[in-house]
Amino acid sequence: MIAKLKEVAASLENGFIKKWKADGKKVLGYTCTFIPEEIIHAAGLLPYRVRGIGTNSLSIGDSYFGPVNCSFPKCMLQLAGEGAYRFLDGAILSNGCDSMRRLEECWRKAGDDYPGARPDYYAYFSVPHKAVDYSIQFYAEELQEMIASLERHFKVKITKDKLKKAIKLYNESRKLLQKLDSLRYRKDVPISGEDALAILIAGHAIPREEFNGLLKDITTGLEKAPGIANGKKRLMLIGSASDDVEFVKVLEDAGAVVVADTVCFGSRLHDSLVEEIADPVHALASHYLNQSICPRMLGYYKDRKAFIQGIISQAGVDGIILQNVRFCDLHGSENGVLERDLEAAGVPCMRLEREYGPLVETGRIRMRVDAFMERINSVRIQAAPLSSASSATRST
Repeated sequence: MIAKLKEVAASLENGFIKKWKADGKKVLGYTCTFIPEEIIHAAGLLPYRVRGIGTNSLSIGDSYFGPVNCSFPKCMLQLAGEGAYRFLDGAILSNGCDSMRRLEECWRKAGDDYPGARPDYYAYFSVPHKAVDYSIQFYAEELQEMIASLERHFKVKITKDKLKKAIKLYNESRKLLQKLDSLRYRKDVPISGEDALAILIAGHAIPREEFNGLLKDITTGLEKAPGIANGKKRLMLIGSASDDVEFVKVLEDAGAVVVADTVCFGSRLHDSLVEEIADPVHALASHYLNQSICPRMLGYYKDRKAFIQGIISQAGVDGIILQNVRFCDLHGSENGVLERDLEAAGVPCMRLEREYGPLVETGRIRMRVDAFMERINSVRIQAAPLSSASSATRST
């Protein structure tokens, strides 16, 4: 089952999507976690998180964005211009960050220059940067506009009952993913970070009902599975968009297991549930806008740091990889502050700036990770005598 989801994570269009389309159903792409999948699902559409994997050139991306910009949206624009998203019946883009906001403009223009690059339904969705009463109200109004727009274009009706059913379905996913997290936190962790990330990525590219069924079987099997850590360092991965399982494999090949993460595409999305008894639109607005784990949200650094520290404690993390895509201002800036504060708290950290897409920097990344593993080893060796001395003192 994990192998099936790893195949999904390694591709843009997968067998689940092909079957969905063969049944006459439509697929709606979205670019940011602040766009509620529940609304897309309630419209009878397949929510699909747009990715930029598989790019071999940035000729189109560079021509619109220029070279000095985050390579994540550039890879997506490249694939759009090449026609790789032709299976999408629509796309919703948002201001996740300034580069992603520019993607909306560039993709719109590329649709004029490259026939078929832009799907028939193409919309921009504005997300506030603070979670206060007036911004939640604005966000709820934007969601209502999204609902009306989807109803008009796709000739569907998104009722409150459909939204409530979708919320319940996605809350079931969140509970199962929380269970997966707890299994990753175990001392005898039964799953690699590579496989865990593949599961999380696949969840945004296949029908939710099928994903929940697979996830139930996977977590049930993992409860009885043997541990795989075998003395490996336990790492946590933090930072910007990371949907390349090969990157995690490079980290784990250095003698580690990634037991936790807060990356976009990863585990930052399912820590809490959407309220099921309130008005569904307001419940979605409140839930999604209060996801302060993303640094795009202003004024919540202390909350994000506390969230990370809680995971460090639960998962028994030995060290943290603070990665960001080059030119990612949000994560690049916050990673520096996190490094300062977490190091002061005694947690070894390594900042790693990289490009999104093919791992052309594998050698450099592996060299830096190897050095970080040695550093964690030295921290362990230095801490061991102190632990023994403390035990001796307690025993007397």
